[in-house]
Amino acid sequence: MPEIDPDEVARLRVSIAKIARQMQRQAADDGLTRTQLSVLGTIAREGPLGLGRLAEIEGLNPTLVSRVVAKLDEAGIIRRRPAAGDRRAAVVEVTPAGARLHVRLRRARTAMLAERLDRIGDADACLVLRALPALERLADGMSSASAMSR
Repeated sequence: MPEIDPDEVARLRVSIAKIARQMQRQAADDGLTRTQLSVLGTIAREGPLGLGRLAEIEGLNPTLVSRVVAKLDEAGIIRRRPAAGDRRAAVVEVTPAGARLHVRLRRARTAMLAERLDRIGDADACLVLRALPALERLADGMSSASAMSR
């Protein structure tokens, strides 16, 4: 493995943070916090989930997940219902309105990113997209490491 330059790692971290902030601003325009957006996306992708599993996937404590779920439920974006086998447990699922919002936000963020890739030119856009498999492995590795540390 080549020696990793700490300055380049710092530049990578700053670049990822800038991109994430721009994506978050897009979601904030729709009145969602970053955490609410993430929870909505997880529920939309994974299907009906128990709150414990949702907390695990999101890497959040159960109390915070309950608060976020309550807000999204009040907004009609998700629905919270008792679990079939255990009436004390809850399952959450996206509502039709929540699914439409999720798709709209995902499309808007994708379009924004595509526009920004177009602005940096073909050569740089190709470099960024070619790095995608490595970035996905990095993200998955970070998620796995985070889950193991809990």
